[in-house]
Order: sequence, then C-alpha cells, then structure tokens
Amino acid sequence: MNGHKLKMYARFERFWHWLQALLIIVLLYTGFVLHGTLPLMPFGAAHEVHLTAGIALLVLTAFAVFWHATTGQWRQYVPTAAGFPRVVRHYLVGIFRGEPHPFHKVPEAKLNPLQRLAYLSLKVALLPLVLVTGALLYGAPWLQARGFAVPFGGTAILHTAAAFAMLAFLIIHSYLTTTGGTVWSYTKAMITGWEEVDH
Repeated sequence: MNGHKLKMYARFERFWHWLQALLIIVLLYTGFVLHGTLPLMPFGAAHEVHLTAGIALLVLTAFAVFWHATTGQWRQYVPTAAGFPRVVRHYLVGIFRGEPHPFHKVPEAKLNPLQRLAYLSLKVALLPLVLVTGALLYGAPWLQARGFAVPFGGTAILHTAAAFAMLAFLIIHSYLTTTGGTVWSYTKAMITGWEEVDH
C-alpha cells in the first residue's frame, strides 16, 4: 500500500482494546473449564479467575463508557446506511477478488457502516448481556436470600449463549484483522496507534 500514516487510535483506546480482548479470552477459557469442556485447571481456581476477570471487565467497561462519552468517540458507532451495500458486497465478493475496500477510514470516521453496526451491537447488547447475566449468576444466592426470584437456569443459558456469540465475534474480528494492506497492518495499527492509509 502506498500512502501516508495517520494517528488513528488513542493510547487509552489501544489499552482498552487489548485489555478487553485479554479479559474476554480469559473469561471464555475459564468458562469452558467451568462447563467441563476444557478440564485443564481446577474448578475452584477457574471460578476465582472467572469472577476476577468478570469484575475487571465490568470496571474496564465503565471506564470505556466514560472515555467514549467525554471524548465524543461514541459518534464512531452511530449507524449509517451510506455505503452499507458496497461494504457488504466487498466482504462477500470483492475481498476475494482483490478489490480495494470501498470505505476509506480517517480518525473522525474509523468504522465502516458494517463495523458500526457490529460494534454497536457488541457494546449495547452483547457485552451488557454477558455482564448483567454474569452479575446475576454471581449474586443469585444473595438475592434469593433476600426474597428475590432469580431464574438461575435461564440466566445461565443466556450467559452461555452470549459467551458463544462473543467467541464468534472474536473469531470473525481476528480474521478481519488480516485483511488490511498486509496480514499484520491492522494489528500493528492497534499497537502503535498509527495506520497507513491509501488516500
């Protein structure tokens, strides 16, 4: 790619991205251990790690919400129909033909229309669902002791389903990071903050 570099990602944005990814991977791994799918560590240890990582993710999410609100970066996730069909066609057809991406990112608009929809869904639906159901599962004994009915089975199913959706998102997201100018260009940009653009 022949272009120039733009400062695309702020320091906190990169810190939040990588720590969130690490915490989600830890939660997925320990969740599989707790379900007996990956019996590679003791149940008690997995439970403690899962709980600690879940609380850390909750705190990190609170900081991220504050950062997005105070910096105006929440605007990055506002859905738009402009260019949506072209971007969908690119991912379904154009990318396999070597066609250039129809969306050109700039710091003020980093996400293409499909990314905006995907990340908005992640941030306002999937992540809150995982955090709320996890908190309910953890607090169920305390709530039940005080007369609140917690549908434990249904909550656990929702939590697990949301975790599998998070795993699917992680796999797709990881694949799409390899579709830049080089296999590592998007990952490098999320480490350094600088991205090479072709315009």
